[in-house]
Amino acid sequence: MDKSVSHQIAEYAVGLKYKDLPDGVVNEVKRFLYDSVGCAFGGYRTRDVNILRDIYKEMAGKGEATIIGFGDKIPAVNAALVNSLMVRALDFNDIYWKEDPSHPSDLIPAALAVGELVDASMKDVITAIVLAYEFEMRLCEFAVPGVRERKWHHATLTQFVSPIVAGKLLDLSVEQMVNAIGINGAHNHTIGCPTAGKLTMMKNTVDPMAVQSGVFAALMAQKGFSGTEAVFEGKEGFMDVFGPEWDLEKLTGGLGSSFKILECSMKAFPTEALTHTHITTTLKVVKENDISYDKIDQVTVTTIARACDILFDPHKYQPESRETADHSLPYCIAAALVDHQVTTNSFSDEKLKDPRIWEVINKIKGKASKEFEAMFPAKQPSKVEVKTTDGKKFEAYLEYPKGDPREPMSEEDLQAKFNALSDGLLSKERQNKIKKLVFACEKMDARAFMKELII
Repeated sequence: MDKSVSHQIAEYAVGLKYKDLPDGVVNEVKRFLYDSVGCAFGGYRTRDVNILRDIYKEMAGKGEATIIGFGDKIPAVNAALVNSLMVRALDFNDIYWKEDPSHPSDLIPAALAVGELVDASMKDVITAIVLAYEFEMRLCEFAVPGVRERKWHHATLTQFVSPIVAGKLLDLSVEQMVNAIGINGAHNHTIGCPTAGKLTMMKNTVDPMAVQSGVFAALMAQKGFSGTEAVFEGKEGFMDVFGPEWDLEKLTGGLGSSFKILECSMKAFPTEALTHTHITTTLKVVKENDISYDKIDQVTVTTIARACDILFDPHKYQPESRETADHSLPYCIAAALVDHQVTTNSFSDEKLKDPRIWEVINKIKGKASKEFEAMFPAKQPSKVEVKTTDGKKFEAYLEYPKGDPREPMSEEDLQAKFNALSDGLLSKERQNKIKKLVFACEKMDARAFMKELII
């Protein structure tokens, strides 16, 4: 009898050791960890994070794991949720987009919380993070077309990976790991509405919720709780319920021959991933030609069809919240036209009321391109054409955003991003200390590491 899909995944996950990881892979984990911790500090003051923190403070419970920045000790299951939302809150963490999009760093807090719970070494945490990226990214290529094209949210993918990450640090056996995947994979399918139409706090919270439940599923499996083994391929399993067209080779083929984390992108802007090449291209046009927002007659953004559908939705021309604005390509382009930059401040309550934004936003139009669609996701093409009131036309074309592995963020870029996100919370001395700490973290244990992330 052939091994089930979850059994194949579990065998690889249980067998992977830190010593199996090339130096370049370990360094890439540190880069994404540094980026994610910065994003968590950026999420420190957001309302959604503080709502969840307040709930868990009121609930109390055993102090097993630390909330980044705040220093509260709460149950590991709950810390995984709060910290994952902190990483995700500003939509500034990493991105991988193939048939499906995803943000593998949403899973890093599961490794940190369980690592702290069991007093694991950071070498073991690093290994678990490698598994997070490996299977989250493989799942992005598994469905053809992706589950997002079937009107489901990519948190549906995360539900299968979070128990692997937690289970690795709990030292689950192969059988227990299979159970953990089966437990969590049976009940976290997420409909697409968190990122469609008018967005709410749930846009950033559905993935962290799938992370939290994966930690719980792994704890259940550790105690002997059983879960569906054929959760992927079985009758009324994932592949049956979500329809045809699956590429099993992309999910389980060649495990260990390379590492997917090396293919993941970082974000240079705190916005939805499909906006990034367009923002980069717009900034190139307006900066190189010194175009002032009040001299603009019309802006045409040529993009792939799915970006037009998602990012030029009518709601996106009237964003009333940060969650909608950072998923609105018209708003992001308007901010770039007005300020010649896009930062976390571009989505503040004050900026949402900036009359200059509303002066230009309706001058921005989307244009779908079949040619661009055929190039995606291997390339992420963007053409931006700006017509000015004096009749002149300026345009630029780019295929990759800053942060793509083919256009990677440098260590200086990462440090500038981290410092911008943590300014006002950390002194320059603490910022530098945390950077050094992250890039030497394999010498530490998880509890000591988390203690250093308290403000």
